[in-house]
Amino acid sequence: MIGFPVSPVSLGTSFLGNPAQPDGSPAPESAALALALLTGPSAVIDTSNNYAAGRSETALGLARRAFPEHGKTIVTKVDADAGTGRFDRDRVWRSFEESTARLGLDRLPLLHLHDPYTITVEEAFAPGGAVQGLRELKEQGLVGAIGVAAGEIALMTRYVTSGAFDVLLTHNRYTLVDRRAEPLIAEAVARGMGVFNAAPFGGGLLAGRDTRYAYREASPELLAWVDRARDVCAGFGLSLPVAALHFSLRNPDIDSTVVGIGRVERVADLEAMRTSPVPAELWPALDALGTPPSTIED
Repeated sequence: MIGFPVSPVSLGTSFLGNPAQPDGSPAPESAALALALLTGPSAVIDTSNNYAAGRSETALGLARRAFPEHGKTIVTKVDADAGTGRFDRDRVWRSFEESTARLGLDRLPLLHLHDPYTITVEEAFAPGGAVQGLRELKEQGLVGAIGVAAGEIALMTRYVTSGAFDVLLTHNRYTLVDRRAEPLIAEAVARGMGVFNAAPFGGGLLAGRDTRYAYREASPELLAWVDRARDVCAGFGLSLPVAALHFSLRNPDIDSTVVGIGRVERVADLEAMRTSPVPAELWPALDALGTPPSTIED
């Protein structure tokens, strides 16, 4: 259960705050981008303690102070210590304190455990572990809901089936070219959890920006499949990115699709894509291409 209103698309901020100025503060153009996020049509803005080394949260905090009537929900994530990899109860609290100070918030509606790759699941749930920290924050009313946000399916399945979390955020595993998160999403829904699906373009590949999928170079076989998919979409008068976005939007088990925004004009572009009509006949035509050869193996 998410516990607050969401819109079909949520805006991700991993690009916000880059590049850093010499004093370590966000780039000057971050102010315009942060304001565009706060005044755009999406209800939720997604950030994290470690995005742009904290500058993403800093830029959002400056913008929301300048525009306090924005009405958006800002959610963030706790991250391991960047220097040591430490990710225990105390680090969760420290990450929360860093984030709320940057954002200028006393309470967070949703706080995710983010990329817990430096610890085992057993360590996360042990006394003094990261999950204890999250539970304490929720019990004290400092956090409304707690989530888990990462990629690897086997790892995420263990966190989802633990019953400790309210929300799942999966990324790069439910797209036009990779459906492996379907059972994970179904499990989360069966447990009454909210679901965010991030990176519907798999990074740049399905957005038409580059040849990488999920942070790695796509294989020739995957590139060939994408080319065929692009031709199918063109036959319906659609771009491949529109189809990739709507693939996630059409799933009733997904509460919101998280898309990273790196430029001001991208906010309006994304809304135009969201509202583009997509004929139902597109999906069986894409299915006829066969199973895409994803680059992900987890």
